[in-house]
Amino acid sequence: MAAIIELLIVLGIMVLVHEFGHFAVAKLCGVTVETFAIGFGKKLIGFRHGGTDYQINVLPLGGYVKMAGDAPGEAPSGDPGDFNAHPRWQRMLIALAGPVANFILALFIMAGVAMFHHEVDQFLSGSAVNDYTLRNSPAAKAGIAPGDRIVHYADTENPDWDAVALRSLLYMNRNVPFSYIHDSKRIDTTIQIATTEADASSEDIISLLQHVGLVPRAQNMPVTIVDVVPNMPAARAGLKPGDQIVSIDGIEVHSVPMLLAYMQDQAGKPATLVILRSGTYITLPVTPEESPSDGTKGYRLGFRPVPPPVRLSRLPLGAALADSVNENMKSALLIRDVLKGMLARRVSPKSLQGPIGIGQQVAIAWSISPWAVLQLMAMISINLGIFNLLPIPILDGGMILFLLIESLMRRDINQQLKERVYQVAFVCLLVFAVMVIFNDVSKLPFMTKLKP
Repeated sequence: MAAIIELLIVLGIMVLVHEFGHFAVAKLCGVTVETFAIGFGKKLIGFRHGGTDYQINVLPLGGYVKMAGDAPGEAPSGDPGDFNAHPRWQRMLIALAGPVANFILALFIMAGVAMFHHEVDQFLSGSAVNDYTLRNSPAAKAGIAPGDRIVHYADTENPDWDAVALRSLLYMNRNVPFSYIHDSKRIDTTIQIATTEADASSEDIISLLQHVGLVPRAQNMPVTIVDVVPNMPAARAGLKPGDQIVSIDGIEVHSVPMLLAYMQDQAGKPATLVILRSGTYITLPVTPEESPSDGTKGYRLGFRPVPPPVRLSRLPLGAALADSVNENMKSALLIRDVLKGMLARRVSPKSLQGPIGIGQQVAIAWSISPWAVLQLMAMISINLGIFNLLPIPILDGGMILFLLIESLMRRDINQQLKERVYQVAFVCLLVFAVMVIFNDVSKLPFMTKLKP
């Protein structure tokens, strides 16, 4: 029940902001707003003010703004307050206002988080200790091993990982001086820095450094498991929440990127894990599975880890807004990559989450901290805004597309054709919703036990 209430709070805020965007711009344009509703179905509570019914309905997963004359097929009434009586550019603004409101909400949420609780991984500003060297990489050719500390990189003495990442961007396609401490002895050599599309942001530092062949040591302790994904190698091998992964094939594990890099090097070969469980060391065989994540394929075990230690800071307003724009752009680009991956059949639709999956993520975020909830809300808000901008009839993007076509044609599209398109789109969205909810249900623990 607590998880349901938490989900309703989060989704309620998202829907309220989205619909308020439509409502506010409609009012500014002089459109008569008949209903402002959170949820669908029978009205639970509400009131009427200024000619508008404000109500909360029995099914809270969604909401809508009902404007006079906005229903497909509705005959013109001649009322100047009707939605369809207004110029197309105003109707496009009204349709666009909902998604834009979600983007603005995400911007302010992440700016607020950055101003009061800005997290930076501790390893970025510490000594540049290597945790793993990728096979056949520039770093491997330079001879650096796990546990070695970088003491010179390009033009920087005793760099941290931030400096190594920045120098890797500045000196692409160049052979630069490279020194590290191995077994208490300094090794002076060079390393070739190849071209990469990654940048020096916190999330891309890992991929940037792996392009060189380095995996930073994120912490000096084993990786702790928060939960395991059903029907994935970790679950089949018997890993449980609270387990600590000490090593894989005798190599110490201090981070998930190191574990993923090793499995990729081994091309998914069966491996042996040493697990620390309740003070006892356990040896478990495991076979990694190649599966997509964030639009890319790789060998994975299927678990969620405890994040590495972070350093907290408070950014000034300007820096917080810039950080918020950067973080939200990453979320938007990730959604783009997932959509492209689905169209290219590299990402399975089964990776999508519906209300049940979102509810699980919200519950996990609430169990971590209020800041985690806010960050998740920002991501959901970005998702909601982008989804509604898709050029699908019934969605805001579909309305905008129709209005653009009509503007180019300089006349309205045939109303019967519009109605048929909306009906087909509604059925398709309904099927899509059922599929996503089915995916959610099939991932629940009691369902996985029923599978053969």
